[in-house]
Amino acid sequence: MSSLDDFRAATRDWLEANCPQSMRTRIVAGEEVNGGSKRRSTNPDAYVWLERMAERGWTVPTWPREYGGGGLDKDQFLILLEELQRIHARPPLGGMGVTMIGPTLLEYGSEEQKLRHLPRIASGEVAWCQGYSEPGAGSDLASLQTKAEDKGDHFLVNGSKIWTSGASHADWIFCLVRTDTAAPKHQGISFLLFSMDSPGVTIKPIELLNGKSPFCQTFFDDVKVPKEDLVHNLNEGWTVAKRLLQHERSGLAALASADTAGPLERIRPELPLGQLAAEYAGGDIEPGLRRDIVSNDMTKQAFHLTQQRTVEESAGGTPGAATSIFKFVEAEYVKAQLELQLRIRGTQGVGWSGDTFTDMELSMARLWLEAKSISIAGGSNEIQLNIIAKRVLGLPD
Repeated sequence: MSSLDDFRAATRDWLEANCPQSMRTRIVAGEEVNGGSKRRSTNPDAYVWLERMAERGWTVPTWPREYGGGGLDKDQFLILLEELQRIHARPPLGGMGVTMIGPTLLEYGSEEQKLRHLPRIASGEVAWCQGYSEPGAGSDLASLQTKAEDKGDHFLVNGSKIWTSGASHADWIFCLVRTDTAAPKHQGISFLLFSMDSPGVTIKPIELLNGKSPFCQTFFDDVKVPKEDLVHNLNEGWTVAKRLLQHERSGLAALASADTAGPLERIRPELPLGQLAAEYAGGDIEPGLRRDIVSNDMTKQAFHLTQQRTVEESAGGTPGAATSIFKFVEAEYVKAQLELQLRIRGTQGVGWSGDTFTDMELSMARLWLEAKSISIAGGSNEIQLNIIAKRVLGLPD
């Protein structure tokens, strides 16, 4: 038996013995763990699963052991993914720590920053949020105006950020600030880390129509940030910011959880679309709808296979500009799939309240509306197409 066969057998045995049964089911809103203590999972098993996986370094399997990771090579990582998917395991840990700032610090952080932040991310001790967009700087992010003045041993940050997802639950923020107002807009930007409990940080939730508020506006008034929390070089934060977005857009973290996190899981109905259509149609599915369901499912399968191939072909890291393809395709798939669900359910798919609708129907109606924003959030589709044209296809400006 090869060493990889041994690894697979040992991994399978360990997962069978250590993954709680409730962590092998479809994820329930409120039960996910994104780090920190300000927002707790409603399922105690989630913390059992987190603790056991973190102990092995498998919350971040490919990170070096000295930073809280599992130190797995590419082949071992792929085996772990397959075994997690086999038992339909939920992710032990999600959030921006493991998917965005952690991988970025591995590339651009100082040794001191890695040792200080990465183990706490891997263990789920700290939750992070992103300070990028501003009221006047969205897709044109480089127009940001939040300033950080050099005060000798620290920076003094003033300004505001908007759409800071999870800011009210976050312990730390990674934040783009302008440190040179005279430089061209893509230059003179720096990348800072600081605690959300710092004096001068104010968080105001943004209330949405559905009554939930994942988004916030965050204000900074004379926030002191020590110089050691500058990532990479002064005025070179744009380079770090772009790389972080590639980690976010790759979607590779979802592979480790059998697609039990992120947009693809959230839109999953109670039955496969074909069965769902048969239920609502009384067994007779209209041919055009049947064709569209098959086409949509083929898109999802191709998306997953492309992600898997990317892992196999890479040296264990996140690809570059090609991640914009993942972001674009996923956004279009999610919107199309929810439109199919609406077609299948008919008027039962647009209910907002009332006992004539099931919980799933009410949930999907809200997601159908919310998903309209997925082609904007995290970088608009238009921006992704520009990146694909220039950086992947090599087309002229």
